[in-house]
Amino acid sequence: MNSLHYFISIFWLINLLASIIQYQVAVCSTRNVPNPINVTKHFSFPDFNLTNNPLLVHSIRLIGNAKFSTKKGALQFSNEAKGKDIKHQPGRGIYSFPIRLFDPSTNTPASFETAFSFQVNNSTKNQTGFGGGSALTFIIVPDEFTVGGSGPLVGMLNGGICENDYKALVIDFVTRMKPESGDPTNNESNNLGTTLSTRIINVSDVGLPLKDGFVHYVWISYDGPKKIVDIRLGAEKERFPFKPIFSESMDLSPYLNEYMFVGFSASTGNNNQIHSILSWNFTSTSQAFLRFPSAENCKSKISVQNTTTTEKKPDKKKSRKDEIPRGFFIFMAAVALSSIVGFSFILRRRGNAAKPNNSLEAKVDRPSPPNKPCQFTFSQFSFATRSFSEVEFLGSDTRGQYYKGKLSNGSSVAVKRFSGKFLNTYISYRKRLLKEIATISNVRHPNLVLVKGWCEDNNEIMVAYDFVHNGSLDKWLFGTGVLPWARRLKVIKDVADGLNFLHTKKLAHKNLKCSSVFLDLSLRAVLGDFGFVLIGAESKKFESLVSIGADVFEFGVLVLEVVAGRRRVEEEKHEEKAEERNLLDFAWNLHQTNEKVKLVDRRMGPLINMEQAIRVLEIGLLCTLNEKEGRPSMQEVVEFLLNRDKPIPYLPTTSPGALLPNKLK
Repeated sequence: MNSLHYFISIFWLINLLASIIQYQVAVCSTRNVPNPINVTKHFSFPDFNLTNNPLLVHSIRLIGNAKFSTKKGALQFSNEAKGKDIKHQPGRGIYSFPIRLFDPSTNTPASFETAFSFQVNNSTKNQTGFGGGSALTFIIVPDEFTVGGSGPLVGMLNGGICENDYKALVIDFVTRMKPESGDPTNNESNNLGTTLSTRIINVSDVGLPLKDGFVHYVWISYDGPKKIVDIRLGAEKERFPFKPIFSESMDLSPYLNEYMFVGFSASTGNNNQIHSILSWNFTSTSQAFLRFPSAENCKSKISVQNTTTTEKKPDKKKSRKDEIPRGFFIFMAAVALSSIVGFSFILRRRGNAAKPNNSLEAKVDRPSPPNKPCQFTFSQFSFATRSFSEVEFLGSDTRGQYYKGKLSNGSSVAVKRFSGKFLNTYISYRKRLLKEIATISNVRHPNLVLVKGWCEDNNEIMVAYDFVHNGSLDKWLFGTGVLPWARRLKVIKDVADGLNFLHTKKLAHKNLKCSSVFLDLSLRAVLGDFGFVLIGAESKKFESLVSIGADVFEFGVLVLEVVAGRRRVEEEKHEEKAEERNLLDFAWNLHQTNEKVKLVDRRMGPLINMEQAIRVLEIGLLCTLNEKEGRPSMQEVVEFLLNRDKPIPYLPTTSPGALLPNKLK
């Protein structure tokens, strides 16, 4: 009889809880969808005079051959101070902070308005007649550090870029025809993700030639919800043109990321020309929802809060209706809780009666911290990578393949799947490999990629890293675009900090190269793709003696690659001398002749601090010395980079030769 009563009570409790859940779901489903809020960004530059506004250097990022002209109080392209010839000079002036221009939740582009004044002048040096340059452009681009080619590429793109990889909006003000697009002179044109114009307007037809040397005023607006572009051009600042030179429906959504950078780009070609931006203001308004963690489950739930700031008077009729179900819900929850506590007490007393008095209670399983690495199964990684699909394939090396994946908790990862050939060849290293993966997984540092977990299942070994969205450093150094010197120096310092931290923990990276350094969303450099086991080491003692020193050597070579903007071993070219193909040998040869300045990547433009770059090069060469000849520790390297006044030890004038066995490089 007691058992019957027990099961009836359990059945009643289950039905009660089911009713409560149904009620709560019904209440949640009837809630109104919140209204979006407007996110507004505004800035204004009446002029670009550094004397009046010294903060300009922080607000506007100059790239390539852009500069602030003190004489004109203007943002100027190109840079006459470089020398007599200013042909083929690209440059950009970008507002340093990203602007929210797209709401991914509603797929709605932002609305924005911008007004600026500009002037196009003939160069005063070695120029006969007015030949015109290439173009001045207003741009919306995904980053604030890329500068493209000169001439018709107007500092926007390089010849080999894939248009789908570079989202951009470009509004050209052209004074010389671009042959590949057939653009007429004196025109305004719109480019979307390419240098080829999608819309062309000859402004000479409306009596506004751009190369007359006068100041011109531009008003550009875009209505995001209606998707209408409006462009007006005038000769007077205070007189807003009644009629636009361009006004059409245009959906910019495919060419916008959530956050973009706005600014100007210009270049010269075979003819010299000076483009000046004299004033600029910009305002954008985008829709957004304010989100906050739900009290139900802060780890995995996101709920949307109605962010309307105006408080409405409560509806008395509605509130009275709401009081009854809310009170009923609280009452039923209290009844359920009391029932659970009562049943638990009864079952516990019965259990204790059946146990001896000295019995120990079982330990309660507690959830692990959210960032703690854990062991996964083969099926979990297979599901995350869609059965290791070619669509998710990222690349491969001698040790395995890399796949992008998404775990069940929604986090993006990069899964390294060690190849069967590698595991079978070095089968004796299997236990050491797993041990090192587990060790690295528990190491935390801002300049190290987080290891999410690993897998030893189905006769395979895999490791999952936190996915870094901006990709590896080699794509930025050797691909399209140019990283400015300030970014490169920051990358070198970040890598040094990450390596130094590993070495203080008696650990080593063992696989340092440009493809193992990644840039996160804030362009901070982080080390990933660890080498784990040092293949070829005959003993752990040998490995501990060599691996940290090998890291320092590889760091030195990486420094040379970053400063020079070229790979450690270049492909053979007809115009390149054989002794210049190996970057390390070439660097030592230039050091011997005191010509290290030739190694610095000239694509970075005039803003590079050459004295600083040479010092960094010398630090890189110092790291490639034999350990007996003065190779520094990473702690010393960090001090050299942070303290410019700290002298660098003497460098020999001859190359140290074969520094390490090939298997350790």
